[in-house]
Amino acid sequence: MTPVHLNTGKVPVGPAASVWAKSKRDDGSWLALWRHLDDSAAVAGRLWDEWLPRAVKQVISAGLPAGEEDGRVLAVWLAGIHDVGKATPAFSIQVEHLADRMRDHGLAMRPDPDRKLVPHSTAGQVLLEDWLADIYGLEKADAQQFTVVVGGHHGVPPENVDLKIVRDRASLLGVRRAPEVWREVQRQLLDRTADLTGASERLPHWRGVRLSQPAQALLMGVVIVADWIASNDDLFPYDVLELDQQERLKAAWDELDLPTPWQAVESTGTPAETFAARFELPDEAVIRPVQQAAVELARSMEEPGLLVIEAPMGEGKTEAALAAAEVFAARSGAGGVFVALPTRATSDAMFSRVLSWLGRLPDADVERGAHAVALAHGKSRLNEEFHELLRKGRSVSVDVDGCARTQELAAHQWLMGRKKAMLSSFVIGTVDQLLFGALKARHVVLRHLGMAGKVVIIDEAHAYDVYMSEYLDRALEWLGAYRTPVIVLSATLPAQRRKAMVEAYDRGRSDRPTRQRASVRRTPQPEAAPDPYAALDGDIGYPVLVATSGNARPVVRVTEPSSRTIQVIVDRADDDPVALAQMLRVELEDGGCALVVRNTVRRVQETARVFEQILGKSRVSVAHSRFLAPDRAANDRWLRDSFGPPQQDQADDGLARRPRGHVVVASQVAEQSLDIDFDLLVTDLAPVDLVLQRMGRLHRHDRAGRPDRVARPRCLITGVDWACMPPEPVRGSVTVYKRYPLLRALAVLKPFLDGEPMQLQSRIAPLVQDAYGPDDIGPVEWQSALFAAREEFTRMQKDKRKKADSFRLAGPAQAGTPLIGWLRANVGDLGDDDPKGRAQVRDTPAETVEVLVVMRRSDGTLATVPWLDKHSDMELPVDQPPPPQLARTVASCTLALPVELSGLPVLEEIERLGCMPGWRQSPLLDEQLVLILDEDGRAAILDHMLHYDRRFGFRVT
Repeated sequence: MTPVHLNTGKVPVGPAASVWAKSKRDDGSWLALWRHLDDSAAVAGRLWDEWLPRAVKQVISAGLPAGEEDGRVLAVWLAGIHDVGKATPAFSIQVEHLADRMRDHGLAMRPDPDRKLVPHSTAGQVLLEDWLADIYGLEKADAQQFTVVVGGHHGVPPENVDLKIVRDRASLLGVRRAPEVWREVQRQLLDRTADLTGASERLPHWRGVRLSQPAQALLMGVVIVADWIASNDDLFPYDVLELDQQERLKAAWDELDLPTPWQAVESTGTPAETFAARFELPDEAVIRPVQQAAVELARSMEEPGLLVIEAPMGEGKTEAALAAAEVFAARSGAGGVFVALPTRATSDAMFSRVLSWLGRLPDADVERGAHAVALAHGKSRLNEEFHELLRKGRSVSVDVDGCARTQELAAHQWLMGRKKAMLSSFVIGTVDQLLFGALKARHVVLRHLGMAGKVVIIDEAHAYDVYMSEYLDRALEWLGAYRTPVIVLSATLPAQRRKAMVEAYDRGRSDRPTRQRASVRRTPQPEAAPDPYAALDGDIGYPVLVATSGNARPVVRVTEPSSRTIQVIVDRADDDPVALAQMLRVELEDGGCALVVRNTVRRVQETARVFEQILGKSRVSVAHSRFLAPDRAANDRWLRDSFGPPQQDQADDGLARRPRGHVVVASQVAEQSLDIDFDLLVTDLAPVDLVLQRMGRLHRHDRAGRPDRVARPRCLITGVDWACMPPEPVRGSVTVYKRYPLLRALAVLKPFLDGEPMQLQSRIAPLVQDAYGPDDIGPVEWQSALFAAREEFTRMQKDKRKKADSFRLAGPAQAGTPLIGWLRANVGDLGDDDPKGRAQVRDTPAETVEVLVVMRRSDGTLATVPWLDKHSDMELPVDQPPPPQLARTVASCTLALPVELSGLPVLEEIERLGCMPGWRQSPLLDEQLVLILDEDGRAAILDHMLHYDRRFGFRVT
């Protein structure tokens, strides 16, 4: 069965030809509705044939009698009728001269104040439902699984009340107009599209089909993409109508040049051979046991599913995930990979690593064109490497079956932006992009379309609190429903989170509908079946991998640890910065480097100032999140270059990179996703998994020549009043982490604080499971304090779960259930570049904002800050937008304001003082708050004194 080519249909004449779909107010040009519908259907066909990954086609086609042939017909048909609701008086009356033209063809219409209650998307769903009932006898329940795609093509499926409102206004639908010209036009357009797309032949065979909710969501996404492309008048001009449909499509498609999906080639070599081919490894490096096990387990799974990899810091989990992703992609038909990380900084760091892997990645069909790569977070365009990829792409050589070929990587312009970035084949971004897939937000189906066709890698999975975890579990449920392979990475994953994630994924992957709220009526319950996930409780071994495909009990595979291990001496330390500095002066007198981690930026800055006075300015560096974005990036680079693996210790000029006797005072930015190695660690008390993450920066690499005083790994715990019973964490740490997790951390660390050495790699899992487990721990005299802290913490978690549920998507319902009301009470258009969007999935204050920082010179002129690598101290115009390169420089100088500056009066004052009307004409600077500092980096905002300098970052007094 082959669909009829779209250019074989007859051009409508008479009233149907007069119906318009698009118009330009400036020159009066317009596009006929039939032509736009043909364009959209034609684009959908090309999307299906050349752009959609096989995995997406399989989900759409599952349950259709003719499989993917039916799936193609269905997608093209729905795209070809998506705007049929424009053939109504409610829509057509909007442009008077076009309405008059239609009136001349007998299509009567008149102004109606209720017109806006009949949006064309909902009107189209109603018209299509009636047509399916009249022509094919489909009941409403059966029809709506198809028609909701039309109703939701603007990003939000209608609710039942919306459909009723439209049906109650029949005159605006055109169904009460004698002599029924409107109905004839609507019927002609619907009949014509069904004939041209082949749907008229297949619809009788689709009676009784139960289209899954994942299939409906993906179809909605395909129709939206097809509509957006067909609505681009640069690609499909209004005034060039003499071309037939195939010629019109070819010209547009060639101009769009949409990248094709990756066609993964599964390596037939050993895991060790695969790693050697894909990754830059030192000559003496050998594949680690967990890496070997990841590839072997991925190959052994009956179907690609969920793979959880738990292994110590520095064991190469990322490389293991990328190698396993190749196996999953080849077997599932995934057309790309999405790597999700906790922060923008970690995403930027991962971007380079993934590009390096892509440069060695084979493709079954590299001749088809460039692969689309995206960095997905709100400041992606300010990343130099991504900007370069966006500007000119990159050519890489790959080896396929022994033949060298050239593969192109590019950041495609059409795939940029918060709604389309996830549609690129390879995406590296913040975990927010994944969490937004579980948020009731407009166009969420585009995120689903992007994720459903990829292998999803979730790094640092332990880093997400209970609020974020609620969104993460729901996202995993939908990924399971899409049969999307997922790889979860963590060094310190609590057992309950491991189990919850596996259960969520399996729940989506099964054919059972999501559990509904229990009935009030109590009925006898059968005896509970054994818990198939019980094997995931507690300490199940370490390093460990867990695999599930939803059709059997999860597979647990414990691997051998690598030969590398360290024994850490853990001890208490005085929290006083003066005492700490004096201790460090002694410990580092023969050299060595120390990392001091404080839990708040204020403590970082206060500690670093004292250290400078005692140790000297040249021996102290500061790292935290409250730096300008370019300075934060430079700090991260310096940390990686100065304290990275041993092979980096010497620069190209032969000089030593690793400083001698140096102290880095940092916030949590140093605890994850940075390959840095210190000789001594001092850390504020934190939840035990985070303390262990920080220990992962201690003697991370085998490094010769560590000074005798720091030759043994030592971790000193600060931020605690040790004289209390139980010891009391400092207030800042309690504010950040809450008291209960901190006391549990103290309880499990107590034996080591009392003198027992910690074999780090072997103690990670037991410590994490004990700290987050249900059993009472700690001395008897601590129990009353622990009980009170637990009660408070439990209430807080319950409140967070309830809050998260307000705007969280429901899980997939039973097949055949239409997505009517799926996004009821949605949050609208939110994304990673919107503070409200980040707050929605991260439980952070919605008012937290970023500002752009510039400086006012002594002569009154404005300039960029004077220490940038490019365009530093460049004068900025006020009454007009800066040139594009200067605007980009200003836009890169972002700074996150602390909570105390997020109140409305402060923001209004910043806006008043930094108002530059001319900047509103710059896309990068429009609507941005601008903070103006003087040449000393100072500003007064109401009763706040602000100060910024490159060493200590941003401070408020």
